[in-house]
Amino acid sequence: NHNPLAHELIGASEQAGDRAWRLPLGDEFQEQLESNFADMANIGGRPGGAITAGCFLSRFTRKYNWAHLDIAGTAWRSGKAKGATGRPVALLSQFLLNRAGFNGEE
Repeated sequence: NHNPLAHELIGASEQAGDRAWRLPLGDEFQEQLESNFADMANIGGRPGGAITAGCFLSRFTRKYNWAHLDIAGTAWRSGKAKGATGRPVALLSQFLLNRAGFNGEE
């Protein structure tokens, strides 16, 4: 929801080699959170699941700069190499180093 934060995160992802990209928060995805039984549903339809999760969060974070890192599809390996991938630890570490002003030359 905040362009400078998005640019910082994408920059950190490029530095860390931990790819990321920005997803839209379009009204067509907000509609998937409509509910006949409650103020809103907490899950949208299958199409755009990461986007609808971000749309859900956007309803509670209007006062804040925020980012939703959807790692559901990349956090775990399947098959013989089962286990955690460590994503997005490298991206977040680089983001925090950048925020702290560490440029790697100290």
